[in-house]
Amino acid sequence: MTKNDIINEIAKETAIDKRSIQKIVESFMGTVQESLAQNKNIYLRGFGSFIVKKRARKIARDISKNTSVIVPEHYIPFFKPSNSFVNKIKRSLGTIT
Repeated sequence: MTKNDIINEIAKETAIDKRSIQKIVESFMGTVQESLAQNKNIYLRGFGSFIVKKRARKIARDISKNTSVIVPEHYIPFFKPSNSFVNKIKRSLGTIT
């Protein structure tokens, strides 16, 4: 599903025009990005959490040059779904009864 598909689905369910929904969806995504860039986690009860994770420094291999490369510590965005979200997916896909 793409961003456009999400906008169309919301427009169909709410009868709100697509331009307004597009602004809302893009604003939400921008807010998530800005918050995580400022190291502020986002918690959406019943859905999940957008958090920043710290990756430790490590030694990796550049297989094309057969050399070791040091990857410095860095931060990445991460989404952790809530338990109710995970259970809903498991039930709908038949992995839990």
